[in-house]
Amino acid sequence: MWNDHRSWAIPRRDLLAQASTGFGLVALSALLAQGNQARATPAAVPRRVRSVIFCFMSGGVSAVDSFDPKPRLAVDHGKPMPVPIKPTMFNANGTIMASPWEFHRRGNSGLPVSDLFPRIAGCADDLAVIRSMTSPANEHAQANYHIHSGFSLAGHPSAGAWMSYGLGSECQDLPGFVVLASGGPPLGGVGIYGSGYLPATHQATLLDPSAAEPIANVRPREPLQSQQARMRVVEQLDRRHRAVAGDEPRIEAAIKNYETAARMQAAVPGLVDLADETRETMELYGLKSPVKETVEYGRQCLLARRMVERGVRFIELTCLPRPAELGQIGNPWDQHGGLKTGHAEMATQVDQPIAGLIHDLKQRGLFEETLVVWAGEFGRTPFAQGSDGRDHNPFGFSVWLAGGGIKGGTVYGATDDLGYHAVENPVSVHHLWATVLHLLGVDHEQLTYRFGGRDFRLSDVHGRVIREILT
Repeated sequence: MWNDHRSWAIPRRDLLAQASTGFGLVALSALLAQGNQARATPAAVPRRVRSVIFCFMSGGVSAVDSFDPKPRLAVDHGKPMPVPIKPTMFNANGTIMASPWEFHRRGNSGLPVSDLFPRIAGCADDLAVIRSMTSPANEHAQANYHIHSGFSLAGHPSAGAWMSYGLGSECQDLPGFVVLASGGPPLGGVGIYGSGYLPATHQATLLDPSAAEPIANVRPREPLQSQQARMRVVEQLDRRHRAVAGDEPRIEAAIKNYETAARMQAAVPGLVDLADETRETMELYGLKSPVKETVEYGRQCLLARRMVERGVRFIELTCLPRPAELGQIGNPWDQHGGLKTGHAEMATQVDQPIAGLIHDLKQRGLFEETLVVWAGEFGRTPFAQGSDGRDHNPFGFSVWLAGGGIKGGTVYGATDDLGYHAVENPVSVHHLWATVLHLLGVDHEQLTYRFGGRDFRLSDVHGRVIREILT
């Protein structure tokens, strides 16, 4: 089209529609300019943490079998529950079930961890276990949305999107929010990782380290010289239109995504190439394990460390399906039957890699500037479902944090003597993310975004910083 001054201009929406068939065709400046700098936000404290690694245990780990010992379950095994049972997912409720694993006090702190996680138990002095986490959701998809965004419905930004929005990325060539997706999304789908009403540039980039091409089209399909020539033309057209029409937020977000994609073409192949890692490091993460799932989860953990080194703000890891559940939707910790076998298989998958990640971060001097968050969407009941499973329990379950600013070897909150309800210092996911933001140097009450006439925030109106677990 022509404007009043007879200078040629193409609407940016039309430009994207015609010129966005591959990465990097939007702006030459994407390869040449500096990366996005961190957004200025009000700081609650000097920043202690640069990056967050979220080890999400989709399906729901049983707290009474892992980090919350309840001796009464062994004493009353096989007896009816002495308190009313709230509605469960399937209501096939049985009697009290003892844990198949023994608990032992670990490390100098004496933090109790069960034999389900022997390697993570060796890191007990680094863990702050919150035993009083609660959720309003008892179904996987809703609970997955809730723990990621603070809301049980789709459409709200994920925690990683909020942190990318609030702080940007310290990495020029990779997104601020990356999901290592070899395990696939949990129930609820990829919307769990979305940016909601935040600019789309803050949504997660899914990278599958088990695939031959971790991100589709990450390798250019034409010589770099040809690609750069095309990008020069597109950048000139884009600059001309910007002078005429001004900025439009949605188009700006799309262009920024293409710019990041262009830089990723050079960065991702080197990121996922582990040839420069030593054999000792590969063994530490379990990449020499005979168990395929351990190898794949270990690869995620190792790549998470490599992303921390490059300045990626928020990295989320995904659990792989159990061998007997290949092809099923990803909630592999969900053992409504066969809990002993299912939980043991899943622990074998993640135990060595996560412990290896903690040790590796420490020996490389990265532990104090990295926060590791371990959580599922809810816990499991102290009574059996059927004869040997456990149903969902959102009323009191355990999560833990480790790394910069965390007081290791500590326990916060408590459930009752059956491990059913949080009775001491109950908290919600809003408290969890408020604490994470605090460690990143962000006041969770100030990091807001106005949408639909309301100021939204990750901690909603409920969250507070859990200062009792901080150094």
